[in-house]
Amino acid sequence: MAMPNAARLSVAASASGAAPVDVPAVLSQMGRAARAAARTLALASAEQKTSALKAAAAHVRAASADILAANAQDMVRAKADGMSAAFQDRLALTEARIDAIAAGIEMVAGLPDPVGAVIESWTRPNGLQIERVRTPLGVIGVIYESRPNVTADAAALCVRAGNAVILRGGSDSLGSSAAIHRAFVAGLAEAGLSPDCVQFVPVADRAAVGLMLGGLDGNIDVIVPRGGKGLVARVQSEARVPVFAHLDGIVHVYVHEAADLDMARTVLLNAKMRRTGICGAAETLLVDEAVSATHLKPLVQTLLDAGCEVRGDAAAQAADARVKPAVDADWDTEYEDAIISVKLVPGIGDAIAHIEGHGSHHTDSIITADQAAADRFLAEVDSAIVMHNASTQFADGGEFGFGAEIGIATGRMHARGPVGAEQLTSFKYRVHGAGQTRP
Repeated sequence: MAMPNAARLSVAASASGAAPVDVPAVLSQMGRAARAAARTLALASAEQKTSALKAAAAHVRAASADILAANAQDMVRAKADGMSAAFQDRLALTEARIDAIAAGIEMVAGLPDPVGAVIESWTRPNGLQIERVRTPLGVIGVIYESRPNVTADAAALCVRAGNAVILRGGSDSLGSSAAIHRAFVAGLAEAGLSPDCVQFVPVADRAAVGLMLGGLDGNIDVIVPRGGKGLVARVQSEARVPVFAHLDGIVHVYVHEAADLDMARTVLLNAKMRRTGICGAAETLLVDEAVSATHLKPLVQTLLDAGCEVRGDAAAQAADARVKPAVDADWDTEYEDAIISVKLVPGIGDAIAHIEGHGSHHTDSIITADQAAADRFLAEVDSAIVMHNASTQFADGGEFGFGAEIGIATGRMHARGPVGAEQLTSFKYRVHGAGQTRP
């Protein structure tokens, strides 16, 4: 069901500042349109969805100049509003980043279609053949801030999994996200899919978020928030539909007593400083007391020399005069900036206990050459992603081979870790009989 022309014009007028918009009416109509589109998309062939995604990627590349122009305007406003450097990095687009967005869509296009896949099958003693089969979730609502690339990532994954999606980007990235959305849906239309499969809310009115959290009259099946703590906390508190989300990314790197120093230094620097504003960036370094004499000072100096502020316990402060004293709140803080807290721990059990007490069940990594220690860490740390001898910045759907991700889920129900196309499906049972009746 397409949005009526009057509603489309109303939204466009609102986005340009020309006229007010009846946000509840427009969002309600978007919900109905998404539900209708979801029913047809769920039945679309894998080949049609693949063609649509490939066309969407081509249109994103072709619209690079328009997307960059819109992003430049968003960046001007962001700087004027005093947005932090880390958040500006999330918002900024370049030709290379746009090409990466298109490549991500193409990667999703190349993934096996999860819809209709038989997860498991068995035959009962009475001859009934039962299959558990993947099905789309329905309509996904994605609410996000700053990162315009989420527009394409979420759209591609939802289409691949047969779900319609309503995207609500942040006011800071409104122009950039809208430009990406226009290019994406042009690809859908080229392949014969309804543009209503991927809708974008191009108004900054916060009332749109509340309406989506209410489920749009039952038309949204799940909400995925992607943004800061304020947004995610609001979504988790107010949502009347299921939520896939993480509130904090308090990520740890634990340097075990059997860690190779050069590996630890390389992995730690990447985990913290590659991109400091992403949810997989390390926020706390734990160093085993057994290697404090050989490892602590070089690791701290590596961070400081790279421009990272270090807040540490007494041992870390003694390692380098530039280290600032850590306070209790530091162990529970997601800095999203070039800041890290550093603590010495007596052993692996204490490291695991610290992570359990202060972590957010997102991503944690151990650096060690001791396989038994690694196995214990991987088994006992209750995080969505646990790593051995690898940078925590690999906590990303693309790096997992999912093509892209719609977010990292740290809950324990349904999806956990990077939420890719497969995680955006549910299942149903197909039962094949030959006239059986139940006694």
